[in-house]
Amino acid sequence: MKKLINDPEAVTSEAVEGFVRAHEDLVVQLDQLVVARAGGAVRGKVGLVSGGGSGHEPLHAGFVGVGMLDAAVPGPMFTSPTPDPILAATRAADGGAGVLHIVKNYTGDVLNFETAAELADAEDIEVATVVVNDDVAVEDSLYTAGRRGVAGTVLVEKIAGAAAERGDDLATVAAIATRVKDSVRSMGVALSACTVPHAGRPSFDLAEDEIEIGIGIHGEPGRRKIPLASADEITDLLLDPVVADLGLTAGESVLLLVNGMGGTPASELAIVYRHARRRLEEQGVAVRRSLVGNYVTSLEMQGASVTVLRLDDELTELYDAPVATAALRWNL
Repeated sequence: MKKLINDPEAVTSEAVEGFVRAHEDLVVQLDQLVVARAGGAVRGKVGLVSGGGSGHEPLHAGFVGVGMLDAAVPGPMFTSPTPDPILAATRAADGGAGVLHIVKNYTGDVLNFETAAELADAEDIEVATVVVNDDVAVEDSLYTAGRRGVAGTVLVEKIAGAAAERGDDLATVAAIATRVKDSVRSMGVALSACTVPHAGRPSFDLAEDEIEIGIGIHGEPGRRKIPLASADEITDLLLDPVVADLGLTAGESVLLLVNGMGGTPASELAIVYRHARRRLEEQGVAVRRSLVGNYVTSLEMQGASVTVLRLDDELTELYDAPVATAALRWNL
């Protein structure tokens, strides 16, 4: 294992400290490894909190700031944070208008956020929860009951964050987050495994000429292992199930996100995007917005995921709204 680390057990705490110091204009670090929006909660605004195991950076701390999250809770590598730091993040995000928890559908995350929400309720903090489950690859896996939450989480956080920023109440922000969750689908591929620092060995096995279609962001098994194929062939295997599950038809508009898993060059992500966009346009689907890069990673895993979000006018407007975070910044 070759990594730029000191102590395998200190990777998360040291990474969070470094991240916060590099972005002091945007975020602060609170006790219990909570990353919060600089300046504190905005009075009268719905707060947004998300989190989960580390190793998927920039998710979630990289999306804390104006127009997205108010606080993020990085757990240990590939391990859910416990209820205490989630509660601390909820307190930090509470501006008096309630707090929305955006949770990826992994059993530990769901249970711990649920417990934190109950504790927050005892402190008279109103909490709503949206569970993201955009991965079409498999139903139920090592970490979940039902579909996993993957790269579509970024779009839920962005659009719900914009709704909160414009002053929508908690019920409205939660409803918009649910609309995005219901309108987004993803599927990924792994070309290689990643190595969790405290484990010291690859999280799964792939032969040199083998890839796994439908892999999860923790290295969970996907739909099947196949021989290495061309970029266009692999993109088809990712895009087709996404389009079918959404039921996209000619004349619709979408956002296309091609997400890197951490170890894939930008040039290869662009090649995947090129073919995915061409395929969508051949089907009469208009790609109105695009995002290409590393947003929900799996340490140094080589691979990518394709995410499609069905757009309407309101979701497009909210996606375009100003955002200022370490990982997304536009229209300021």
